[in-house]
Amino acid sequence: MKRLMDEKPRSDDKAARPTPMMAQYIEIKSANPDCLLFYRMGDFYELFFEDAETASRALGIMLTKRGKHQGADIPMCGVPVERADDYLQKLISLGHRVAVCEQMEDPAEARKRGNKSVVRRDVVRLVTPGTITEEQLLDPARPNAFAALSRLRACDGGWRYGLACVDISTGAFDVAEVGEAELAGELARLEPREIVAAEAICADARLTSQLAHLDAPLTALGRDVGGESATRRLLDFFGVATLEGFGALGEAEIAAAAAAILYVERTQKGKRPALRRPSSLRRSATLEIDAATRVNLELTRTLKGERDGSLLATIDMTATPAGARLLAERIAAPSTEPELIAQRLDAVSFFVTAPELRARLRAILARAPDVARALSRLSLQRGGPRDLGNIRAALAAAREIVALFSAQEAASLVAQEIAELAVSDGELERAIATRLADDPPLDKRAGNFIAQGFDAELDEARALRDESRRVIASLQQRYVELAETKQLKIKHNNFLGFFIEVPQAQGEKLLRPPLDAVFTHRQTMQDAMRFSTRELAELEAKIASAADRAQERELALFEELAGAVLARAQELQRLAQGFAALDVFAALGELATKRDWTRPHVDSSLDFEIIGGRHPVVEASLEAQGKIFAANDCDLGDARAGKIAVVTGPNMAGKSTYLRQNALIAILAQAGSFVPAKSARLGAVDRLFSRVGAADDLARGRSTFMVEMVETAAILNCAGPRSLVILDEIGRGTATFDGLSIAWATIEHLHEVNRARALFATHFHELTQLTKRMGRLVNLTMKVKDHAGEVVFLHEVAKGAADRSYGVHVAELAGLPASVVARAHAILAELEAADRRAPVEKLIDDLPLFARAAQAAPPKDALRETLAAIDPDALTPREALAALYELKAKAARA
Repeated sequence: MKRLMDEKPRSDDKAARPTPMMAQYIEIKSANPDCLLFYRMGDFYELFFEDAETASRALGIMLTKRGKHQGADIPMCGVPVERADDYLQKLISLGHRVAVCEQMEDPAEARKRGNKSVVRRDVVRLVTPGTITEEQLLDPARPNAFAALSRLRACDGGWRYGLACVDISTGAFDVAEVGEAELAGELARLEPREIVAAEAICADARLTSQLAHLDAPLTALGRDVGGESATRRLLDFFGVATLEGFGALGEAEIAAAAAAILYVERTQKGKRPALRRPSSLRRSATLEIDAATRVNLELTRTLKGERDGSLLATIDMTATPAGARLLAERIAAPSTEPELIAQRLDAVSFFVTAPELRARLRAILARAPDVARALSRLSLQRGGPRDLGNIRAALAAAREIVALFSAQEAASLVAQEIAELAVSDGELERAIATRLADDPPLDKRAGNFIAQGFDAELDEARALRDESRRVIASLQQRYVELAETKQLKIKHNNFLGFFIEVPQAQGEKLLRPPLDAVFTHRQTMQDAMRFSTRELAELEAKIASAADRAQERELALFEELAGAVLARAQELQRLAQGFAALDVFAALGELATKRDWTRPHVDSSLDFEIIGGRHPVVEASLEAQGKIFAANDCDLGDARAGKIAVVTGPNMAGKSTYLRQNALIAILAQAGSFVPAKSARLGAVDRLFSRVGAADDLARGRSTFMVEMVETAAILNCAGPRSLVILDEIGRGTATFDGLSIAWATIEHLHEVNRARALFATHFHELTQLTKRMGRLVNLTMKVKDHAGEVVFLHEVAKGAADRSYGVHVAELAGLPASVVARAHAILAELEAADRRAPVEKLIDDLPLFARAAQAAPPKDALRETLAAIDPDALTPREALAALYELKAKAARA
């Protein structure tokens, strides 16, 4: 397309000049070069030039041509307006952006300006992955947000990033300020569908490399929006005189929020969504989980990128889309505040102990629609009668829930949400109920959504319109008999009005006498022909008048009702939040009851004691197969600092499952859920780190081992006493002694420096000897039964260390040739015999690599001791002078 725009036709070459319509298309396309342009022509959106070629490949539709431009055929394809959402969904999922260009006037108005006048058209919105609002295009259980970035120089010369996360479909608006090292992890938690930033940020190769794994397109805004212009943009959008009511927002947060508002205005073309005021994420204390850990633990997506098989999919028993989104949010960002966690667990306990009430509430919630998204569509003027019906249903559901709890003494958070629902507007519910039909259509232009008998003027216009339609049906039957074909149909579109359509073969017959005297040819299609008659044209005028009046009146009543809804937008948003919170509490109560989960105790200690813990995802999978999961205990707590458990045992015995299950139990507990264990007592974890599994990152030039080392470095540099660390097979991607050295040094650093609670799975059995030197190190092993050469994995964890890994046995199970397995057994026997001649204890003593240097007590520093004993404020001038001479003398002796 750029090539097309760069080529200017010569003024003396009339054939090179584009037609008026094509000139209009090129002008609009040049203003939206990064989007596919859906150009409205009657009942179709047409695409031309490179857009047509791209769309035809992406959508699998036929590529045709329409006229010529500068001597070359113009590629063209199109999609029907009525099916546009289906095609938009596919294009957006493939990462395309679409500019929707509509006809801004009736073709008849354009003809008044002259026969060659073009219908006025303009782009009414940009459809991008992070700004869609249509119900058909959205995943009900997943937020659909975009993230806007800004950045400022920090004191150390690095960058501080402002981050704004906006979900137009629900009105959510959160902001945060993070360091460069924290940015990728925060974005991984939020899972934006799209990231927008100034061109300078988008051009930063180092940053874009860090964000590449997020699977979210990066869109350039063109310029920064910081400083006074950022503040002014926020003030104007929210209609306030000061930002003080938004809380203490930092400069980077304000700049990011302004960038988000700019993108909303740019994509929505002047329409204003019902956004909540920006809320700073700094005000909530949440468990920090970096991007690698989220992937390793498969919290919301599996390693393949699928929802099924993730922790979220396994525990999600919510009844509403809003509840599913809130549950995902709490799993992605569990709390670190013991008091809040306890209140959430109280709410879940309340529903566990009230099964009948829980069932009735869930039945009501299942009928409650997605209020937040309906409200968003109405605010953007994309809503329809069904959205009004959703608001009506939501208000009715709120009334039912309040009545259900009227005689109940509920937990504090449950009572708080019920109180929010109790203030819902009964007057608005009645207004919608009296005006809206029982089963309203999706599109307001479909009509017949205002209840019969509500408006006399509308009823009169409808009566005339419907009578005319019966006349149309009678006329069609008469033309069928006249043309002697049952395939004749009278149809209507906005371009031709009413017309008669017949198959191509029958159309030829209508072109010949005597039928040509009745039927006037209008249009030839690929497999059909269209005609009109004088009688049909006269009838159309009468119908159009009545139908237009009915539609105009109905649309006016719709706008009036939508205005009443939007006037209560804040109240309805609180209603939506109340539904979501109650849904999550009740769903977690249902989960705990069905899966026999127990309430954890979370406090501010360094405890980590789990009795009979189970992996929630693996257990659910085994239950579906009629199998039982082997529960295991875990104790990493210590009054001084965290313990480190070195877990040894064979492959396939369940080490990785054991590591992951304890991390997932911590996440579930701090998210306010019961946990799969007999009992769990946890000191709140502030940061969770996981290095489990192996994968390369070739796009960034990193081998599997390099990825492992980068993730391990992040853990050792960031973990603290309140952190939980799970490490699996550190050092296995390099030579044996190199790997053993790294694993050994890593354990020492975790024990002495990080002092974190940690699980460390390894095949380096030499590491189990470190318990003799490190007081907070314990050995655990996976139990195995070896009977007559057959190895049985019991999947049970016990105290102690493994003496072998059974790797050759696993290789045999995998199907290695028998000769290879036999040779491996022979070599293993020789190596183990040699190893017994050089025991590991001797290795520790002999190899300086593992000999921890004795740290002698530092010598006494007399000068420093004397200086520390001096109290300057208690000395007289003479004493101060004497002390100075004494210090000088000691310094000389030193």
